[in-house]
Amino acid sequence: MDFNISVFAQPAAWISLLTLAFLEIVLGVDNIIFISIVTNKLPKSQQKSARNLGLLIALGFRILLLLSITWIIGLTEPLFTLPFEMLFEKMGIEHIKEAVEISGRDFILLIGGFFLLAKSTTEIHSKVEQKETAKELSVKAAFWPVIAQVIFIDIIFSFDSILTAVGLTQEVLIMIFAVIIAILAMMQFSGPISDLINKYPTLQVLALSFLILIGLTLILEGFGMHVNKGFVYVAVLFSLVVELINIRLRKKSGS
Repeated sequence: MDFNISVFAQPAAWISLLTLAFLEIVLGVDNIIFISIVTNKLPKSQQKSARNLGLLIALGFRILLLLSITWIIGLTEPLFTLPFEMLFEKMGIEHIKEAVEISGRDFILLIGGFFLLAKSTTEIHSKVEQKETAKELSVKAAFWPVIAQVIFIDIIFSFDSILTAVGLTQEVLIMIFAVIIAILAMMQFSGPISDLINKYPTLQVLALSFLILIGLTLILEGFGMHVNKGFVYVAVLFSLVVELINIRLRKKSGS
């Protein structure tokens, strides 16, 4: 694969790089939230190392995926079909008249979506029931399983971001630099975001609810239904602002 450094001599390349890096960071918000939740299971002294190590390994995977861009694009080809047309018809979704075709990308999104649903639901149930026993506390020392979860979910989110990158530029070198910038930004902001989320139980539940929504959107997209994630981000941002106001009011009333 030919990497042409001279591409950066063109102003359009820098515009593509900045635009793509910004989109990668925005798309990485859900990734940062997930990382904050799972690394909270570790002792405080290990949380930063887990976040940074997980993201660095994930960066390596993203670069490998970008170098295999032809294979990634090939994942959009159908692998098998599901005869869901009758089910969608009963649900009132009339625009889907044929069996749903599942590609490699769709299959990966479905796995990631169901994983996020299961993980987030389990975490919310644990917090509501308050069943953190001594046995569960001992699990907090499991460093590498946490790293594995960080890498796994980052790879799931990578497929969507890489396909988005392909729509903006054909230069793999620009994509790689954009991914590096995005990962470095995630490493920088994951700590403060993690501290904020873990400080307030209500923010933890809000973050987990957001991950459930993301999981649902991944499942819907896996079944071929496009979901505008902008609506999800706006709804969560609104809920976050309301909750931050409530936190401030509770602090004032308690003072």
